[in-house]
Amino acid sequence: MIDTTPISVCHGCDATVDMARDFPFACPNAGGENDDIDHVLVPTYDSGEFITGTEANPFLRYRALLSPYRLGRSVGLPDDAWTEIVGTLERRLIAVDGRAFRVTPMLPQPALAKALAMNATLWVKDETGNIAGSHKARHLMGVMLYLRILEAGKLPAAEALRARRLAIASCGNAALAAAVVARASEWPLDSYIPPDANISVVKRLKELGATINVCNRRPGETGDPCMRGFRQAVQDGAIPFSVQGPENGLAIEGGRTLAFEMAEAFSAAGDTPAALFVQIGGGALASALWQGLAIANKSCFLPHLPRLMMVQTVGCAPFAHCWQRLSGVELADAVRHRFRFMWPWASTPASAATGILDDETYDWWEAAKGVRETGGDALVVDEDAIMRAYKLSKMHTGISASTTGTAGLAGLLMTAARGESAAVVFSGGDL
Repeated sequence: MIDTTPISVCHGCDATVDMARDFPFACPNAGGENDDIDHVLVPTYDSGEFITGTEANPFLRYRALLSPYRLGRSVGLPDDAWTEIVGTLERRLIAVDGRAFRVTPMLPQPALAKALAMNATLWVKDETGNIAGSHKARHLMGVMLYLRILEAGKLPAAEALRARRLAIASCGNAALAAAVVARASEWPLDSYIPPDANISVVKRLKELGATINVCNRRPGETGDPCMRGFRQAVQDGAIPFSVQGPENGLAIEGGRTLAFEMAEAFSAAGDTPAALFVQIGGGALASALWQGLAIANKSCFLPHLPRLMMVQTVGCAPFAHCWQRLSGVELADAVRHRFRFMWPWASTPASAATGILDDETYDWWEAAKGVRETGGDALVVDEDAIMRAYKLSKMHTGISASTTGTAGLAGLLMTAARGESAAVVFSGGDL
């Protein structure tokens, strides 16, 4: 049994949330009049140990590193209760999607490295075989496991829990992942999507039982209209089943499992790459990778961290512009003056890498922290690089990743550091 109930702490205002009594989703201080603080609740982990198991399911393998597990143990639930909750969801996920959560491949790709004229190892983390075909379900599984622990422990925050619907703003991999996890959990989901959403995605969402809400962009409007609809739903009582940290900090923690797997692979090989190229839209993936790798490094499991290289496209690069504005600025000051550094992209976002076209990088601050502390950078790539990365991945890896999923590789294409090892994440398959 764990003695203390885990808490989440806002990285902007230091507010704390007791996870047994209140939802650790959005910071309770967020949204005040003239509020310029970047509020994101971050689940704390202070044991100093990188504790892993041997299971193939990452939510079993890394359970001691996850706050919902520690919450359950702190209120008296046995380890077997967690195993049963994860196992039940796994069986239902297989019934819905034909797949379960498993540690995904992290392997050197010598043919791809040769095609890029690299004289060093190129690692590729392949998330295309994950639930719903991308890494997004990792984020949402962390949220769902928290909800299940609330129910199993009969905790105060569980009151009237099932009366609340789930809500997400997405028209791609995140929406599909949310719909699969919601269906497996027998929980109703509202998905807020744009009018030009992929027809096949909309069809699959309906097959999975999601309620579709089409959100049109208003004349002169900046910011994502789908987020507007989603936030209204949450204000009306919905649970934010979101992959954006400001809306649900637990979603970032679920994504840390991807970084934990990478840390184990690097440790086993005795070879941490010099740089990790990460495609960044809303920033949840980048934030989760930074936090997870930092935990592994702090515990001395991972001797050093790769430079984090964030990759966006010319058609939508709010993080890259933010990173330029952060030059010479203390991050501790920037987090309290969000609107000086991050705001919606001025024009309608456009790129073949549609999955990273978020109007804002919602998780900008954690991503910036990772870039600064590792000596990384923010890169902007053109559409030729996006398409070249996609085609090279098809030709030389055999992995069926999407243009969004291979966008990090486009960042590697534009750098001159071909003599040092690197890693990329193929974060989602072709839809």
